Amino acid sequence: MNSPHQDIIRTRAYARAGLAGNPSDGYFGKTLSFTFRNFYAEVVMYPSLYLELLPSPRDRSLYSNLDAVVQSIHRFGYYGGIRLLQASLKRFMEYCTEQEIELASQNFSMRYFTNIPAHVGMAGSSAIITACFRALMKFYSVSIAPEVLANVILSVETEELGIGAGLQDRVAQVYQGVTFMDFDRNLMEQQGHGHYEPLDTGLMTNLYVAYKQELGEGSEVFHNDLRARFDAGDAAVLEAMHQWAALAQQVRDSLLKGEQASVGALLNANFDLRRKLCHIHPDNIEMVETARAAGASAKFTGSGGAIVGTVEDDTMFESLVKKLAPLNVHVFKPEIV
Repeated sequence: MNSPHQDIIRTRAYARAGLAGNPSDGYFGKTLSFTFRNFYAEVVMYPSLYLELLPSPRDRSLYSNLDAVVQSIHRFGYYGGIRLLQASLKRFMEYCTEQEIELASQNFSMRYFTNIPAHVGMAGSSAIITACFRALMKFYSVSIAPEVLANVILSVETEELGIGAGLQDRVAQVYQGVTFMDFDRNLMEQQGHGHYEPLDTGLMTNLYVAYKQELGEGSEVFHNDLRARFDAGDAAVLEAMHQWAALAQQVRDSLLKGEQASVGALLNANFDLRRKLCHIHPDNIEMVETARAAGASAKFTGSGGAIVGTVEDDTMFESLVKKLAPLNVHVFKPEIV
């Protein structure tokens, strides 16, 4: 039996930006992502008499007035983070049972905090789940291989909560840093996971991330439509998946060859393919086109609301900030974990 940790445990998982290849990760494609410490989710856990999950601001049910209710819904949606913790606890318990890992009968209190902007494609939900699993593993002294952990974290959202998603976010947040992922169908079927290659974070320079909070939309809205079209054998969707995978491979190869100057055009191609295939909110298109007008490359970090790209130098970055400011878009340089 694994003895529980007796001290206060504090764990984090960081925001993720999909640099290339997304959204092919759920469709046997390839992606390249990085995590950055500018935004994170944190879980705090400590022994207690009863097992208690403590609410954060996005779980609140006390408001000053009706306007405050509406503002909270616009910012966080109708669901808070407690459900993510509940589903994580359930899957952790089931995993340990399946693996015949006996857990000590020590209760705990757990709370979470996150400053990751909601619903803008920075993997905020999976960050909470990943931080929760890290805390549980430390509390109960349980070790889970990273490639397996990513699968379990994904199952929390897809199986427990019915959220459409792929492996990219979970792999990126489990491995951290810069990760190239190959989800080849044969690999996935033979070993249950893809091939995950951590890359030198020093290869990634002159990057920016920008987001507009009010453009947020749950990734499941995008993925549910794409999944239906993929499963129906939509020829355009199938071909797009091959193209997105090829773009991720090209970005990976360019970085390893030191040819970062060629990356920007590949990122643009990634977004242009999505624009051709899917309906995109006009404000999201305006954000991308405004960034490109400043000379930067631009594509979604996830499914909309935030973009990532390259700039040539600090002068271009400052121009980018000025051009996006009137659109109420926040721009920053990511600090890769």
